[in-house]
Amino acid sequence: MAPLASSTRELFSEAVRAVLETWPVLQIAVDNGFGGAYSQQKAEWMVDALQQYFNDNDELMQDEVEDFISHLMNNEFDTMVDDGSLPQVAQKVCVMFQQCQQGKLTDVREQINQLIQKKSAGRAKATPAKTPDDDDDNECENEEAMDCGGGAEGPSVHSTAVMEQLPQDTSHEEQEDGWTLVCRKK
Repeated sequence: MAPLASSTRELFSEAVRAVLETWPVLQIAVDNGFGGAYSQQKAEWMVDALQQYFNDNDELMQDEVEDFISHLMNNEFDTMVDDGSLPQVAQKVCVMFQQCQQGKLTDVREQINQLIQKKSAGRAKATPAKTPDDDDDNECENEEAMDCGGGAEGPSVHSTAVMEQLPQDTSHEEQEDGWTLVCRKK
């Protein structure tokens, strides 16, 4: 199909930004610096990269878009996405691109507004869990602590992550090893 006109390309770029900014996986990666010191800039660059990917390739399939986004997340944020959200993100972007090509700009703007409202409702957060300081845990922490040359004097690192605010379509359960498993409801 023909490439998008300049004004439509800008609308599609805005749509991609809205989808990515409301994607909890990317939010968590940016908020926790998975991409290093420039995590926010990488997330902004992803919008341009994804928009350019659509402009440079004709008739993209959803699985190709999934692979591209997965590749970006892995390379830029050291994050493997396997929570089931990647197909949904790819599908939203593909549908909005098709709508832009078909001139259904009002539909695209409406979806962007819905995503902006979702974004303003709250962001997903991941924070370290607080662990009790009783004696039984100290043995476990010492086994898991990273040895940075400080011996027993250095702080032990416990990398349990807990979701403070979960999307409504997720559930979580505490695992025996202290990790919290976050699952999307189907």
